[in-house]
Amino acid sequence: MVSHKIRLGADIGGTFTDIALEVHGTIYSTKLLTNYTAPEQSILDGVEIVTRDAGISPADIDIIIHGTTLATNALIQRHGAKTALVTTEGFRDVIEMRTENRFEQYDLDLVLPPPLISREDRFPIAGRIGAQGQELSPLDEAALEELADTLVERDYGAVAIGFIHSYLNPAHEERAREILSRKVSVPISISAEVSPQMREFERFNTVCANAYVRPQMANYLSRLQARLKEMGAGCPVFMIHSGGGLISVETASECPVRLVESGPAGGAIFAADIANRFNIDQALSYDMGGTTAKICLIDDFQPQTARTFEVARTYRFCKGSGMPISIPVIEMIEIGAGGGSIASVDVMGRIQVGPESAGSEPGPACYQHGGEQPTITDADLILGKLDPHNFADGKILLSIDNARQAVSRDVGSKLDLDSDAAAFGICEMVDENMANAARVHTVENGKTIDEYVMIAFGGAAPLHAARLCEKLGIARCLIPQGAGVGSAIGFLKTPFGYEALASRIMSLSSFNASAVNALLGDLRGTAERFVRAGTDDRILFEVTAYMRYAGQGWEIPVPLPNREFTESDKATIETLFRERYVQFFGRAIEGPEIEFVTWSVKAQDERPEPDKVALDHEGTPIEAETSRDVFDPVAGAYRPTGIVPRDTLQPGARVIGPAIIVERETSTIVTSPFDAVVQSDGAILLVRKGAAA
Repeated sequence: MVSHKIRLGADIGGTFTDIALEVHGTIYSTKLLTNYTAPEQSILDGVEIVTRDAGISPADIDIIIHGTTLATNALIQRHGAKTALVTTEGFRDVIEMRTENRFEQYDLDLVLPPPLISREDRFPIAGRIGAQGQELSPLDEAALEELADTLVERDYGAVAIGFIHSYLNPAHEERAREILSRKVSVPISISAEVSPQMREFERFNTVCANAYVRPQMANYLSRLQARLKEMGAGCPVFMIHSGGGLISVETASECPVRLVESGPAGGAIFAADIANRFNIDQALSYDMGGTTAKICLIDDFQPQTARTFEVARTYRFCKGSGMPISIPVIEMIEIGAGGGSIASVDVMGRIQVGPESAGSEPGPACYQHGGEQPTITDADLILGKLDPHNFADGKILLSIDNARQAVSRDVGSKLDLDSDAAAFGICEMVDENMANAARVHTVENGKTIDEYVMIAFGGAAPLHAARLCEKLGIARCLIPQGAGVGSAIGFLKTPFGYEALASRIMSLSSFNASAVNALLGDLRGTAERFVRAGTDDRILFEVTAYMRYAGQGWEIPVPLPNREFTESDKATIETLFRERYVQFFGRAIEGPEIEFVTWSVKAQDERPEPDKVALDHEGTPIEAETSRDVFDPVAGAYRPTGIVPRDTLQPGARVIGPAIIVERETSTIVTSPFDAVVQSDGAILLVRKGAAA
């Protein structure tokens, strides 16, 4: 068994970089502004801080686990490499034609996101693989030889290859890569390796995205490793991927598209670990940082997962308006509502917040770093939620005058409101946006939101969690220890894991057990190989078939037993499918044929169960020693609010709302309808007054 006693998690976000160091069970953490020019510098600075606090040297660290939004940002901001797409003749415009789905049916001025690779950089090649994986026409190798010269002449930084039906037979893609690589020295990505799933639009987009960010991410990861070694940290570095597992830096460099949404995945794992520890079988993970807010449903201690997701949506909340990425991912809804999200007034006189963010450079107006536009952080400061002298552990001195000036100029003056009313309007708008997003997400999944316990973390989430619970009817909210750097701590809890997928359409009536066993054996071997790069521990496998009724356009996930199948398993699988279908849609359909579409095997190392902790809903009331005026949404006015340092609270203490519990990396707002009870492990449970336990 591999034992890593000293582990460090590093999460680079759009505004802050969070570092968490675990030394023999004790967590040391810090939060720094993200360095856009050299992102690795924030990690190095954070490593110096936490190792000094822990009394160790960087050389004592056994393993570093890293997650980053750099790949996501490169896709959103279109700051990747100049990339060429080599595709099957007749399919050059697939990534531009999309699926012809109108995500806003009645918008006459509908704006589709532009393709990642423009038409002049897409090159069709003759040759065709059929829908059953057979070769219909040979690959034009002479044309590929000529194309290689063109790619060199035009100085492309990366190449993506996506041929039709390559998920069934990758021979043409592999041969094309072999021919091009003789003359082309830049990275070449093929869709059969990056995303071996059916549906060419999603698969082509995914391989294009992978190629687009690959040179940048490979350069960054190489630079990070080199600089860590220079400071004495020669330990292995692993990356957290979007599906919530750890992979090697080498794998991440070759398939960086799997790093998209890697930071938020760590947050969901952090929340799932907390839910497991407190035996909360229905948890709502709420992660609000400096740039975005993420919400994830966690049932039976497992975050919900999906095979595809979207980045760079052109319409907020509109599914289908973004760039599809077809890889395993922890499913969550994300909105542009972080502490740095910019507030404005639209042409209809409505307050709008985000998705644009001030980020760390120049940051909110109150940071005094050159930012002039009002943000959520500015509004929180005006309303008294933040201490201007103790923000980010005192590293950033906040200016309430700058905040008032920005809010009054860009919001208040346009609506004839003073700065206090405008700040309240900004906070109410962002809280209502998050509440709406949470409602939609739970309804789409057939859940009832008020049955969930919220787990809030991230630098800004504890500031807004109680108000969000008021709007959603949620009676309990847990703020764990280290909430301000929750995703980085989640990295430390992440298993070594990998999910391998392959599309093979097969009807249940023609179920071929030997073919299925062979396919699953290959997937199991692929997944295990990636996991073994980081651990020698026992590996657990999960098998899932994505199934549908014949004629349907989409599939549902059906968990299957991890064993060899026989022909007699058809009846068992049919029962599992029908039961799952009822869970999703209320009833099964009689008559249509049942089909398999995609198969998945997820492998991860076994982790010990956390020690269980019982939730304490009662506690003994305590008095706050100091107070300041904070705006109370229920009263609609400022009122004296108790200020309690978190490190002075003992288990069993009950803080009566309204109050603010302050700590190094965030503050927890206890609104007047709630009290806060300190748990035995130091977590804070917000409990609605009068709610049953």
